Amino acid sequence: MNGTLSETNIGLHVEELEQGFQVSLDGRVILRHTSGNPCLFIGRGEEKMDMYRGNFDIEDYVEERFGLRYSNVSQAEQGYRIEMKRSAQDEEALHLSFEVEKGKLVLHFSNELNHYNRFWLRLHAEDSEYVYGCGEQMSHLNLRGKHFPLWTSEPGVGRNKRTYTTWQADVHDKAGGDYYHTNYPLPTFISSRGYYCHVNTSAYADFDFRKSSFHELHIWEIPTSIQIETGETYKEIVSKLTSQFGRQHALPEWTYDGIWLGLQGGTETVQKKIDAARDSGIKVGAVWVQDWQGKRVTSFGRRLNWNWKWDPKEYPGLDEKIKEWKREGIRFLGYINPYVVVDDSLYNEAKEKNLLVLNQEDETYLVDFGEFDCGIVDLTNDKAFSWYKDVIKTNLIDFGLDGWMADFGEYLPIDAKLHNGISAKVMHNAWPALWARVNYEAVKDAGKLDDIIYFMRAGYTGSQQYARLLWAGDQSVDWSLDDGIASVIPAALSAGMTGNGLHHSDIGGYTSLHGNKRTKELLLRWLEMATFTPVMRSHEGNRPTDSYQYDHDEETMKRFADMTDIHCTLAPYLRELVEENAQTGVPVQRPLFMEYETDVHALNIQYEYMLGSDLLVAPVYEQGRTTWDVYLPEDEWIHLWSGQEFSGGSVTVDAPIGEPPVFYRKQSKHKQLFESINNRP
Repeated sequence: MNGTLSETNIGLHVEELEQGFQVSLDGRVILRHTSGNPCLFIGRGEEKMDMYRGNFDIEDYVEERFGLRYSNVSQAEQGYRIEMKRSAQDEEALHLSFEVEKGKLVLHFSNELNHYNRFWLRLHAEDSEYVYGCGEQMSHLNLRGKHFPLWTSEPGVGRNKRTYTTWQADVHDKAGGDYYHTNYPLPTFISSRGYYCHVNTSAYADFDFRKSSFHELHIWEIPTSIQIETGETYKEIVSKLTSQFGRQHALPEWTYDGIWLGLQGGTETVQKKIDAARDSGIKVGAVWVQDWQGKRVTSFGRRLNWNWKWDPKEYPGLDEKIKEWKREGIRFLGYINPYVVVDDSLYNEAKEKNLLVLNQEDETYLVDFGEFDCGIVDLTNDKAFSWYKDVIKTNLIDFGLDGWMADFGEYLPIDAKLHNGISAKVMHNAWPALWARVNYEAVKDAGKLDDIIYFMRAGYTGSQQYARLLWAGDQSVDWSLDDGIASVIPAALSAGMTGNGLHHSDIGGYTSLHGNKRTKELLLRWLEMATFTPVMRSHEGNRPTDSYQYDHDEETMKRFADMTDIHCTLAPYLRELVEENAQTGVPVQRPLFMEYETDVHALNIQYEYMLGSDLLVAPVYEQGRTTWDVYLPEDEWIHLWSGQEFSGGSVTVDAPIGEPPVFYRKQSKHKQLFESINNRP
């Protein structure tokens, strides 16, 4: 069948094959089905899912799986309709409709077979194809050759089953993690063949890119639809994708005024640290004080009191100090998450108003967060959603906070009972986007989108327009590829490819467990990398006494002063990139191939990145190195520190601490700005 296409379906071509069909979009084969090699399978499965402090042990027993081998293609008014059955004689059928809606190919699936709870779709692939996305992936940028379970969770400690750290974390805390564990999964990928694919589902999924001739998308439900859209460049594809999801608002102007210092310990301590930092020449744009609402100490380390109100005992006079610091050009940032600690005021109020998630016995569901229990604000309940917005507006915004870490979002238990009646197994992935929307609406309702910023680690479909800024989560304070300093680079790039182009990380990492202790060298290398990202923010870590801090010696404070000065010098360039992300969805940190489309070698590089179109950054992520090997795409490059010119290819440059490998394009319109970095007094 080669029917004439309607005007709305230009680019869509469905061709009948012998005992099958082929679907193409803008010349790209998307689906190829024959009775011998079906593209669609359905079945039944029974899962076992156990959660322990945000870490999930998931097993699936597939009871039945069969291919829908028989197909019957017909042309419909708005596209094509395909009836698919196990055999021609089978009475049960799954109907697919193909149509182009506003330039996107949309595959709709009927629900006649909704008694099946397993679904596999095979998209056509080519052996030389590269695949990117699936949310924030911290071990792999190119996803080809691996499968990626998509389930929001704690990423785990170490994230590599072959390492001692991960083994220790598994033995002691069931928290080792693996390469695919992430706070922010997404059922979305971008192909080097020039398209994106997004599945409209929040059910557990596993995207498998290990086969040379097809990508298999496994989902624990029959999805309502799948969207595919093509583009001639990666930038065009990302722009179309973010147009679909919604784009991030630009960062507040004060973001570019200096580092956000992570401090804690009370009003007097914070003031002393601010004074010492400024005396050392560190440009401080904000202080991020996560214990502003009080603290508690557990075996994990120093934790926070999850009752989201100012603690005047811990921070006497903070209400006035915030105003004073703001007059001095220093903003105050705090912390909140969607849980409330048992028996404190917010928990008691929420419980009395029936605003908390319930268990199967219709009692308040309590989650163990490590030696203290919390209730979960039921964000599917409109009253609870509005109540929590008011908590944010009253206790944070009205109190004077200019931002906060909007933490967690991954912990919704799968056996919870929700107000909207939808299974928690289906809502689990959707939960982080709901949490992002609570924060966004609170800030928007207060008229503060241009003034207030919050940053998140968890996400899913819908987070793109509501999560103002991502941070990479709780990296280990080490040099490991999967969970240390290097891991935040593919994290930023993969997140940017799928709609969150504003990203940063804890300078120095966060997690000190099983012998890991932050060293001075690691802290300074992380500082260098953070200088060339949209936001610089430090963190004391979960065990501050086990981590080298920015103020531990005079040399370290001088390094912080130098790098924050560089970051502020870059402000005009960064501001331009952030605005580009807001207008087009093109991320601030980009894979090399996004700027150099024809460079095949760049397709596999995940530990270098472009900061906009004109800066190439290759962070040093190995201990003890003073030189570093860098790949440069073919162009005219100038080494930021030496002024030496390069034309491309593999080069080795000196990389002492304080001079990370950074290059700028010789023809850049920002050349004078970049030159000024090395000409500072």
